[in-house]
Order: sequence, then structure tokens, then C-alpha cells
Amino acid sequence: MENYGITLSSQERDEILLLNRKLRTNIEGRLPSKDYHFVKESITRTINDGGIRRDGFGFFPVILDMQTAYIVGQEIGLHRDIIQSIMLNRSLQHGTITLDEVKEKLGESVANMLNNLYQIHSLYAKNSTIESENFRNLLLSFANDMRIILIMIASRLVLMRRLFDSEDIEGRKRVSAEVSKLYIPLAHKLGFYKLKSEMEDLALRYTESDVYATLSRKLEETAASREDYMKSFIHPIETALRKNPHIKYHIKGRTKSINSIWQKMKKQRLPFENIYDLFAIRIIIDCPPHEEKSLCWQVYSIVTDMYTPNPNRLRDWLSVPKSNGYESLHTTVIGPEGRWVEVQIRTERMDAIAEHGLAAHWRYKGIKSEKGLDNLLASIRDTIENLSEEEVNENKFKMELYKDEIFVFTPKGDLYRLAKGATILDFAFSIHTGLGCKCTGALVNGRNVPIRHTLNNGDQVEIITSNSQTPKQAWLNIAQTGRARTKIRQALKDLTARQADIAREMLIRKFKNHKIEYDEAIMDQLIRKMGYKRLSDFYQRVAEGGIDVAEIYKRYNSIINPESSESTHSAQDFTLVPDKERFGGNDVLVIERNLKGVDYKLSKCCAPIFGDEIFGFVTINGGISIHRKDCCNARQLRERYPYRVIDARWSDTVTAKGMYEVTLRIVGHDDIGIVNNITSLITQEKDVTMRGINIESHDTLFSGTLTLMVSENSKLKKLMTKIEAIKGVKQVTRI
Repeated sequence: MENYGITLSSQERDEILLLNRKLRTNIEGRLPSKDYHFVKESITRTINDGGIRRDGFGFFPVILDMQTAYIVGQEIGLHRDIIQSIMLNRSLQHGTITLDEVKEKLGESVANMLNNLYQIHSLYAKNSTIESENFRNLLLSFANDMRIILIMIASRLVLMRRLFDSEDIEGRKRVSAEVSKLYIPLAHKLGFYKLKSEMEDLALRYTESDVYATLSRKLEETAASREDYMKSFIHPIETALRKNPHIKYHIKGRTKSINSIWQKMKKQRLPFENIYDLFAIRIIIDCPPHEEKSLCWQVYSIVTDMYTPNPNRLRDWLSVPKSNGYESLHTTVIGPEGRWVEVQIRTERMDAIAEHGLAAHWRYKGIKSEKGLDNLLASIRDTIENLSEEEVNENKFKMELYKDEIFVFTPKGDLYRLAKGATILDFAFSIHTGLGCKCTGALVNGRNVPIRHTLNNGDQVEIITSNSQTPKQAWLNIAQTGRARTKIRQALKDLTARQADIAREMLIRKFKNHKIEYDEAIMDQLIRKMGYKRLSDFYQRVAEGGIDVAEIYKRYNSIINPESSESTHSAQDFTLVPDKERFGGNDVLVIERNLKGVDYKLSKCCAPIFGDEIFGFVTINGGISIHRKDCCNARQLRERYPYRVIDARWSDTVTAKGMYEVTLRIVGHDDIGIVNNITSLITQEKDVTMRGINIESHDTLFSGTLTLMVSENSKLKKLMTKIEAIKGVKQVTRI
């Protein structure tokens, strides 16, 4: 990072003196004199030693730190320990002071915060912005001490304010992009709406300066008329409220932020002149806690008696506050001249929380906190922990933090808070992982719905389960919350592990039946030879039936008894064409019923039938296994053992034909009679015999397998086409 030196301008010196007075006033009575002098002396020594240099934008870090400390104290409401930590951060980085010295002089709480701030500095020292994944990891490491996260938000706001004085245009845009993606959603989640709004406006100012300048000018031009309108709107309300002397209140009008106006213009595709709700009226009541709800609703009644409300725009965050602690009653009414006006009704306490976040009434002692903070920490922690690296890179991190909330009820009346857009599956997993894994649907307000159904605010939900239900990979696309997706991933891993255990036990029994001891080291050697990097992948493949157990046994036996097994053959070891006229003069293995001199078998992994495009593969015991060219193992066999691959085709003679076993997978809508329609169709087909059927129903769909005996590939294709034509069948595939 470029060294700009430490010569201070007179303006910077004046700024430091002013900030020092503000900070002392802000923490007066909370910071003992000896602590103040320790901080001041440490900073002075660090500056004199040349330990504080200008940053990459040319700003003097001490001024940035003092401004950050002021925001934390004034806007967020935290003092002493946190302010000392911010101010001593540079001295610790330079080595002027040590953590042990800080712990002795100021206490363990300050020392712990300084240690955390050092981690943040280490990341930002390399670059003026931070990557999403690093940011996610930082938040996770600080999730038990929210003060550090508050410092991060405040320090980025300070930098955004100062960037106006920087000529580094690209640097402005880079920091603005980082703040928009990471810090603004975080401030929103924590309820710091005032800080969030300012950061949004600054980001717009640096990234779309022409838009910002135009809207600023238009707001200034219409300020007088807007002020007159607000007065005319408020006057009748104040007249009515004065008739209720027991209601102590004050009213203020608030023009919407430039960024929120711009977002509304884009969303509604309207010019500035057609955006009428440029401001909101806030009625703030001064009353004891036990009267808050009743007085807020009383004021609401007064407002709506005077102006007609829009029933679709009522927002009741009194009964159920947002997860970040926000409480208020919002309504939109038609004011004079037919203009819509938003009215916000809240108490002094609620207004303080809305302006400054939950920190307005947190009281820290070390890293302990009130119940409200614990709940918020849990919410933030869930959001961060449940986002994978891919989701962070895809900007889902921002969406998760910004998500609005809905509230749904169980049949017993228990209330659950979920992200807007949550599905039945999200709700089930929010209650318990076991419930989510067995979920097949739900009754929502008495109506049967599938797991992908999107919930609405106020829904009553009863989860329907089935013991035969298991988690599906497709559920990851249905779940909308990070918490549910994480639980589904873990459930899928557990299911895979259980299936792998079953496959392993099956192999052990197979070996035991042949009086061969199962050795993990030898099996590990065999598995790696077969191209699998992880044991779990191999056993999962066995469980799915993708690997012939008999083949595994033979290969295992060849390792422990090399002298008893035949040497591995290559394709060149076979004389395939004793009669050139019969084989067409090509080096091709032709498969027919009476083929002699060649030991071959049809592979179970792909079950080839007459008419399929095929190839041969020389096995370790000298035989040949016949595979379909689209077999799931074909690519691996050709790449790893090309010398053992033989071209093959079916004989053109009738003697090659017979009856072959085939398995089809069918998916469709779970309609009455659909299975009967499928089986009826098959029984009417010539040269087709049904050997077995296995159907499972889940949600409004069914899936299952059909085991058939057919004579040739063309017959099978026609049959699959006919099955797909049955009403309700969505997909027919060959396994």
C-alpha cells in the first residue's frame, strides 16, 4: 500500500481536536481519566514512531478511527470498552502496546476486541475491499461478540463518507460494490436502518453519480411544495390528537432516501414526477411500555377515521416484531389531492430501535447480552453458517440477509418465523430435522398441498409425514432457506452413509460365504484400482447396483491369490474371426446364441439387449462382458483399459434373438388408475412379459420401476413411447 507520509494539514488537525472533544463528551462519566490518558499516550507514541501511515486513499487512519468511535457511541449507543478498542487498534498493529498490557490496564474485554480487530486489519491490509467468503468467515468468528460486527459496519460507513474527497474513482466503485453486497444487507438485518439508508445513498452517489445528482436536484426543487403538503396532511391529525390529552406525541415528516426513490422508479418504471409517496409521516408516542400497543392502535384509528386507508398496505409489527427487533404500525392512506401517504405509528422506544438498531437498548458486559441479542445472533449465525461457498459467490448471501419475513402457525397455535418465499419443506425442517426428512406434504388452512407449496403470512400449517419418505437431492431446489438446505445436505450424506454401510455388510457376507476374510487394506487397494477416490463413493455405487458384486469378489480374490487367477488378457489375445465370411472380414465380435469358443456374458450394469449398440470388455478371468455403448461405466473402461476393449455387434440372424430382462424407471402424477393403465398396456403387447413392478407415491407424484422381458431394442423403444403417451406419465427412462 502506498506510503503517503504523516504530515497533517491544518484542517485535519482541527478535525482531530473537534472529534476528541465530541468523543470525550460522548463518553463522559464512562471512561476514567487514567484510561483516557493511556489511550491518548499510546496513539501519540505510535504517531511519533511513524507507526501510523496514510491509507491507500490518502486518509489519516486516526481520523477514521475517531469518526468510527463517534458513530459507534452516538448512533449505535455503545461506549467505553468498544471506543477504547477502536482507538487502540493502530497502536496494537504497530507494536506500541501489547495485548497483555491492554488486559492489565483496561481489562480482558478490551483485549479480546483488539485481538478481533487485528484480524480484520490483516485482511484489509492486503486490499481495500474484502471477498465474500472471507467476510462470511469473519462474521462467523465474531458471531459471539456482536460489537465487532458493529465496528465493521461503522468503519465502512466512515470510509464511504470520506471517499467523496478521494480522486480514486475506481476505488470508490470497488468499495461501494463491497458495501452494497455485504455491509448494507447486514445493517438491514441488524435493524440499523439509518446507517443502511446513508450507505445506500453514498453507494448510489459513487456508482451512478448522474442519477444521484439528478434526483438530489429534483428533491431540492420540490422541497418547498413537499413541506407544504406535509403540513396540510399533518394539521387535521394534530387537531384530533389534541382532543386526547392522555396521548403524548410528536409528529415528523421524513423524505425517502434518494436510493429508495431510485429503486421505486426502476421497479415501477415511472419518472420522478410520477412518484407521489416521496415521504412518510411518523407519529411517535411517549408512553409507558404497558400502554404501547393500545395507544398505537388508538392513533391508527384516529388517522384512518380521517383518511381512507389501503387495507393491503397495513403492516402490523406490533403484535409480532421483526427478528431484528423492529416494532411499528404502518398504514398507507389517501391524503389531500388523492395522493398516497405512508403513516408510521410507534413509541419513543420503538423509534430508538428503528433508528439505531437493537443496540439502542443492549447493555454489554463482556460478551454477554440480553435475550433479544441472543435471538438476533442466532438468526445471523444461521444465515451465515447455512450458506455454502457457492451460494456466497452467487450473491445468495445478500439475498438471505435481505429476506423479509412471514409468520405461520401450527395447529396448536405456536408461531414460527420464516423467510418470505419459504416452502412447506422449509417449515418442516425449521421445526425438526427428523420431521423434515419424513415430510410428504402438509395441510395448509385445511387444504392438502405438496412440499414445494409456498407459504403465506398467517397460514396454519400441519405437516404430513410418512415413514417410507427419505430426503431427495431435488429437495435442495425446493428449499428456499439456508437452514433447510444445510439440513437436507446433511440428511443426504447420512442416507448415503447408511446405504454404503449396507453395501459393505453385503460384501462381507459374500466373502464369508466363500470362506474369504474381508480385509479393509486390500479392499481399499482394490477400490482405488477401480478408479474410486473415496470408499463411500464405491460402496454407494454397489448399493445402487452399478457394480457387479461377483466381479468385486473375483478381483479381490485375484489380489489375495495371484497364483490361482488367470493373467489379465488383452483384446489381442482373442482370435475373433476364424471365418472371415461369417464375420464380414472385420475384427469384430459378433454376438449370437450359438457362439462357441468365446466365454461372454451380458453385463448387469447396463443389461444390453438385441439391437443395442454394444462393445466387449475382456475381464480378468479371460471372459468377455458385453456392455451398451451408453453404459454408465463405458467411458471409464475405455479410458483406463483401452487395450481390453473389443468392438462388438449383434448377429443379424434370428438365432441371436431371445428374451432379455430390462428395467424401466417411470415418473408421473399420482392419479387414480394410472398404474392399472400401465400394466394393462404391457399385458396387451406381444413378445413382452412383465416380471415385476415397484411403485412409490410421494407428494402428488409417483415413481417406480418396471422389470420386463423383451425380445429386442426396437420393441422396447415402441413400448416406452406408448407408456409415455399414457395420461399422467411424465417420464420413462431405461436403467
